[in-house]
Amino acid sequence: MWFKRDLRVDDNAALVAAAARGPVLPLYVVEPGYWDLPEASARHWAFLSESLRGLSEDLARRGQSLILRKGDIIDVLADLNARHGIAGLHSHEETGGDWTFARDRRVAGFCRAEGIAWQEHRQHGVERGPSTREGWAGRWDAMMRQPCSRPPDLQPLEGIAPGYLPTAAEMGLAADPCPQRQSGGRQAAIRLLSSFLVERGAGYRRDMSSPLSGARACSRLSPHLAHGTLSVREVTQATWARQAELRDKGRAAAGWWQSMQSFSGRLHWHCHFIQKLEDRPSIETRNLHRAYDDLRPRAPDRLRLEAWCNGETGLPFVDACMRSLAATGWLNFRMRAMLMSVASYHLWLDWRAPGLHLARSFTDFEPGIHWPQVQMQSGTTGINTPRIYNPVKQGKDQDPEGAFVRRWLPELDEIPDRHLQAPWLAENAGTVLGRQYPFPVVEHLLAAREARQKIWAVRKRPGFRDEAAGIVAQHASRRKPRRRARVPSAQLSLPLERPKAG
Repeated sequence: MWFKRDLRVDDNAALVAAAARGPVLPLYVVEPGYWDLPEASARHWAFLSESLRGLSEDLARRGQSLILRKGDIIDVLADLNARHGIAGLHSHEETGGDWTFARDRRVAGFCRAEGIAWQEHRQHGVERGPSTREGWAGRWDAMMRQPCSRPPDLQPLEGIAPGYLPTAAEMGLAADPCPQRQSGGRQAAIRLLSSFLVERGAGYRRDMSSPLSGARACSRLSPHLAHGTLSVREVTQATWARQAELRDKGRAAAGWWQSMQSFSGRLHWHCHFIQKLEDRPSIETRNLHRAYDDLRPRAPDRLRLEAWCNGETGLPFVDACMRSLAATGWLNFRMRAMLMSVASYHLWLDWRAPGLHLARSFTDFEPGIHWPQVQMQSGTTGINTPRIYNPVKQGKDQDPEGAFVRRWLPELDEIPDRHLQAPWLAENAGTVLGRQYPFPVVEHLLAAREARQKIWAVRKRPGFRDEAAGIVAQHASRRKPRRRARVPSAQLSLPLERPKAG
């Protein structure tokens, strides 16, 4: 059983299938080639390491702990096959970037050459192979309704060294302090799911847009879904069960129910976006709509890029969001969209370099969600209306008291509240800007106006609509059927906790 981004024993179809065949060697391979990629970071490794330790403990309780190896996957498999003989290889399908796609093709070639049957199993609602978006939502619902599998018992293996987890430094990863990073591992995931469904999630629909309230009101499950310590089906069924419970309570729980309805929709969108990368892997590297290929310079303006990455653009709300992300590894969705919008429109940067910086910064980096979203917020899909966020207005709307900006930008302490989101308007701007805090790298209203003219001009080119129609046919969502919150009883095994009285 080759673990990749499915670091759990519960609801793990590949593990169940492998155990049904006989003795199982549970394998995780630390691949240096992957960790050399520009999107990999030490904060990813730290979260992964904690999750792997938890997985090994869970496997050990089933009878056989995790076997760790470091190296190229082909070399590892060849060594294990020579020493022990591999009767079959099981894993989950993975929708990743170019590197993992090429790696999996090499594994397929190795298995064919060695006569090893490799069976890949579906992990969530993403469909592999020829598919259509017609009926996709209904098929997603059907998959989510299937019972979650129980972890199988494993036979202990003798004479196989368990291996060890290298440190980030041993992996050659650059120092990446993230003092408020979320903890990895399934137990942390279950605690988050429990607290969200029965305590934190009441104001999800209302509070998820602000970086202040969203840090608590959002589920914070995204890194666990990205690494697979929880399955999407487990979370979906727990959410449906909570919705059914709230519906029975009627008006008294109306706000709660609406929040859970919104969250349930986000789980659907999780797989919807990953499906985009599955269907068109080039989204990671090429504009979805080719008419935008010459829109922005491919080589980024280094000064603007560095100012954006470091939270030093002179646009306070943008900088506060970037510094918060650096320290926590997480940011709510609206602010992620704003950061990418400012980079692409106001700073006129090609999406690839900012996208890589965000990929390294997000503890929950999920390629299938990340790259389609990066392109959407950059206006290069050809099918989404370009959305140019006003960073000053966003600051006033989402941080009206200025608490978020003041927390992350102490150098603006002397700026009065009424000018905090636009400090260049303050009477004492001359004593702060250019000394304690930078002047804006662009005049944001003028930059937005110029960007809007350029992006819409592309849409007027001959042939634009024809290519866009093809993109819609392959990638656009379809109307989702009405869902009933009917849940298999196996979901109830998740150890959700109710808040204590008082």
